[in-house]
Amino acid sequence: MKKNVLLALALLTACTRAAVPGGSSSASRKPVAFTAADLSTLAGYMAGNYSSAAQAAADKDYRDIRLHIARLTGPRFGEGVYFYVEQAIASAQDAPYRQRIYHLTRHDDGRFESAVFTLRGPSRFVGAWQNPAAHPALAALTPDSLVLKTGCSVWLAKFSDGTFVGATEGQKCPSELRGAAYATSEVTISATQLRSWDRGYDAAGKQVWGAEKGGYVFDKAK
Repeated sequence: MKKNVLLALALLTACTRAAVPGGSSSASRKPVAFTAADLSTLAGYMAGNYSSAAQAAADKDYRDIRLHIARLTGPRFGEGVYFYVEQAIASAQDAPYRQRIYHLTRHDDGRFESAVFTLRGPSRFVGAWQNPAAHPALAALTPDSLVLKTGCSVWLAKFSDGTFVGATEGQKCPSELRGAAYATSEVTISATQLRSWDRGYDAAGKQVWGAEKGGYVFDKAK
């Protein structure tokens, strides 16, 4: 098992060294072995309400986006932690362009998996992040309401600076958005910030959507 952990951390280090959301280098970061408490720590870091307003004000190439990640305390379909995720332009939060369920689990190889699910009938869930425990659609959520985005899991590891850093694997996440063949996602998560760089590529490997200079920087509301 120790060899598997070391191999997984080495592979993840190679993946995240190439680029870190926001454009900063991860060369100074080193992966470290997880502890039993790290799943709870990561879940606590992820949950919250986020804004890219500061980044948008400093750079016109980025938009003011609001990201809400609400932990679900009711429905459980297995081990780990579930979240309802909603993302929208700040000026149109009643019309989110992305709604997902994330399922966070810990693996024995030293990584955390954030599996991604789409929702059937997503309009029923708009605004559910405000009070997920009382929202009727979330209260009635069942496994058959979820569709796994196969190959789109984000795999994360704990790093020496206390952040959790990870990415999707290669070209495994299919996408048809704007002529893409596959999508990639790179994520860095800390107690106060979430950095995310999502990009789509065509079959020839040319980027066809997503930020070009670096990922979005989402500051967590206090």
